[in-house]
Amino acid sequence: MEQRLGNTWRMTVNEKKFIESALESELRVDGRRPFDYRTLTIKFAREDGSSEVQLGQTHVMSFVTSQLVQPYRDRPNEGTLSVFTEFSPMADPSFEAGRPSESAVELGRIIDRGLRESRAVDTESLCVVSGKWVWSIRLDLHILDNGGNLVDAANIAALAALLTFRRPECTLGGDDGQEVILHPPEVREPLPLIIHHLPIAVTFAFIGEELMVIDPTHHEEAVMGGRMSVTLNANGDVYAIQKAGGHGVMQGVVMQCLRIASVKTGDITSKIKTVVESYKTERALRMVKRHAPSNAADVNEPDQKAKQILEGQKLKSEECSVSQSDDMDVEQDRINKRSKKNRSFTGRPSSWDPYSEGVNTDELEATLASRGSVAVPMNLDNLGDNIRDETKSDEPLSDVNPVSSSTDTAGKEMSISREKTLQDAVKPKNKREKKKSSKIAAV
Repeated sequence: MEQRLGNTWRMTVNEKKFIESALESELRVDGRRPFDYRTLTIKFAREDGSSEVQLGQTHVMSFVTSQLVQPYRDRPNEGTLSVFTEFSPMADPSFEAGRPSESAVELGRIIDRGLRESRAVDTESLCVVSGKWVWSIRLDLHILDNGGNLVDAANIAALAALLTFRRPECTLGGDDGQEVILHPPEVREPLPLIIHHLPIAVTFAFIGEELMVIDPTHHEEAVMGGRMSVTLNANGDVYAIQKAGGHGVMQGVVMQCLRIASVKTGDITSKIKTVVESYKTERALRMVKRHAPSNAADVNEPDQKAKQILEGQKLKSEECSVSQSDDMDVEQDRINKRSKKNRSFTGRPSSWDPYSEGVNTDELEATLASRGSVAVPMNLDNLGDNIRDETKSDEPLSDVNPVSSSTDTAGKEMSISREKTLQDAVKPKNKREKKKSSKIAAV
């Protein structure tokens, strides 16, 4: 109530009367109906166990941490759950830094009572070694902006953080088997908390004698005469009721509030579950990208010896293919050189050559006539070798030349012209050989 009194001093009498007169007409300052909730937004950080809830102008952030502690003597097989609240002065001028105020203690007790009485968190699953080590779960609530109805916003933030929290996995080891070994997240996947159901807190504000609204704002809290917070789950099970303020509430009004709260609880529960499922899906995708592929052996993989044999055969086949490709490249170069030499004997480009288009035939004839004295190669020995190599093959070179194989008719003309040129080149060679042989015999 300290927070409400602080807000009262900042409001004028006209503002209070305007809020009350508007509620009598079933209208609220922000345009809502008396039993409508404000817009609810739930966000999660990349770390597990942290959530951020915004309910209208109210902004709350929650964090969940864990550590190994010794259990209580009366409950050696159960872990512990504690709730701490922190009111920042930037959230409201009435909040003071340092020691928790009365409103902060009250908020923490309402959230803690709703979680404990409902037994939503399975504390027995937090036991590691009975009577020696259990997990202690700490829930911290930070109020960033006070826009009204801190109880509902803090309760939703606490549930969202608990649903996304994961504690490290631990095993027992050592000589006596009682030593606790904590495994980092990179080694073993952390374990989530076991939460049976979601206890939702719904707050009602009583203004005047008969006016009642749900989810009060910052200004409506300054005008209200009393407040009641009801904690229940989606099945309608009531776990806690907290009444603050001096305004009395009739039994029929309490039952009406419970019926309205059960409907609102179902809507809030579905929203929380939807957001948490999307967060878990996103987290699973991040985990898939983070983990490296396993090095487990495939069952269908052959043994090591067979694998080496297959690799050797593969290398041999690659070497053979490389050598064949090299031989083919060398042979192709030789054929190209021969074709270039043979083309020097032709008078002009033939009509079938597609590369002769646009060539000036007069200039070509003039250049060939000027080089007529050099048409016969001066190195007769090399010419003889080339002629011997060409005469060894029975088939003409036109079968190997890629250009002459374009059309059948063009190939025939080219082979006839090459045979004539070869015959003309062989005749003077034979005459020269005869002259040489006669000279040698005379000597």
